[in-house]
Amino acid sequence: MRFAVSTLGMPGATLGEAVEIARRFGCEGLELRLHPDTGVHAGLSADARTAVRERVADGGLEISALAGYVRIARPGSDRQVAEALLADLALAADLGAPGVRVFPGGDDVAAAARRLHAVAGFCRDHGVKVLVETHDALATGAGVAWLLDAFGDRDVAGAIWDLLHPWRHGELPADTYNKLGAHLAYVQTKDAVSATDTTPVPLWTGSVPLDTFGELLRGFSGWVSLEWERTWYPQVAPVEEILPGAREWIERYS
Repeated sequence: MRFAVSTLGMPGATLGEAVEIARRFGCEGLELRLHPDTGVHAGLSADARTAVRERVADGGLEISALAGYVRIARPGSDRQVAEALLADLALAADLGAPGVRVFPGGDDVAAAARRLHAVAGFCRDHGVKVLVETHDALATGAGVAWLLDAFGDRDVAGAIWDLLHPWRHGELPADTYNKLGAHLAYVQTKDAVSATDTTPVPLWTGSVPLDTFGELLRGFSGWVSLEWERTWYPQVAPVEEILPGAREWIERYS
């Protein structure tokens, strides 16, 4: 496993501050949330993109992924979804990020496949990948595998396994792992109070079966990112208090 942390857990931090936090706690990578508030988004100029890439690299880190918000299986215009996705993928290519996180946003897997086909050429040409998270309408491994199987090209699209969501929707960890199979490209780790109360808590203090997940992921060579959702839960502790436990979990099961 390669250890990263998401800037979702650092509301208000500059990119430089996020890099320093990640480096201080032994991360190899930084997952960049795409939003104007973070200073990283598809509207950046060429010079600004170069500055982002260099700041992360100067900190001795890699960009593990861009956390975008395109909803690949939502109702609506294929063109609008594909254009938004292409803009995020172009940013990833410029920043040297290997992929862009997307949400399903709906369960129209045929539409998702069309939209992925629309950006497939760009992905192949630039070495970037669409990463579909286990989230919202397709929160389970079975749901995301259904979408990715409908598309059918693992070189262009893969799965992000957010450890919380399939579990809280009743899918057993081993079933999620088996359903995602070769689609699995990226993991987001976290703990929460319970399946019905998703308030973040330090790893091993909530209800998410982290040791079960860790055993399943032994031998996984991709990125595992701590997604500490302080942006959505401002009352929780700073990410600096959570990173040591996340690093311990990574080290235990690597």
